[in-house]
Amino acid sequence: MGYTLRIGTNASMDRLESLISQRLEAGADKVAIDARIRDLFGERWAVMFTDLSGFSRGVAEFGIVHFLQVIFESLRVLSPVIESHDGVLLKMEGDSMLVIFRRPARALDCALAMQRALKDYNKDKGGEEQILLCLGLGYGDMLRIGDDDVFGAEVNAASKLGEDTADPWEILVTDDFKTALEKTDGLSFEELPEAPPGADKAYRVGYSF
Repeated sequence: MGYTLRIGTNASMDRLESLISQRLEAGADKVAIDARIRDLFGERWAVMFTDLSGFSRGVAEFGIVHFLQVIFESLRVLSPVIESHDGVLLKMEGDSMLVIFRRPARALDCALAMQRALKDYNKDKGGEEQILLCLGLGYGDMLRIGDDDVFGAEVNAASKLGEDTADPWEILVTDDFKTALEKTDGLSFEELPEAPPGADKAYRVGYSF
């Protein structure tokens, strides 16, 4: 019988925790340790945060089981869209998804395709059955810890845009994300009155179904 060596998926997190512990020691060379952390985990990604509009209110009105159904349906409808645009779904917490992409253009194309897929899905659904998606996008250097999580200013900004700022059907992007786009044919960008922490500016994407 053959044997396969299995290494836990938390190996990256274990290494990060070890380096952070070293950083906390008296007299630690924090500059050198920070450089090691960036060398190990530093990558550049486009990051997407999604949120389902009205989740908390809907749970109170229709019950948690109904909204578990909505969450599962959103994952069923949107997962193929994410996969076809080469997105990596790192995690799903409640009604929110964290997805990363190598290129901002693919992330934006995916965001548009997700909204259009839900537009079609909602056509024959009653109000409480509809899936209403809010989206935030960022792009820049961040720390990617295996397939568990990402950390960075653009991550924080995209999270704020997608989970707290965006209304249903809206796609909000950071200034760095917008700047990194190669083409914006058929799209417009309206600057928001306030930018989230971690971004200098933020924009609402104008698009048509």
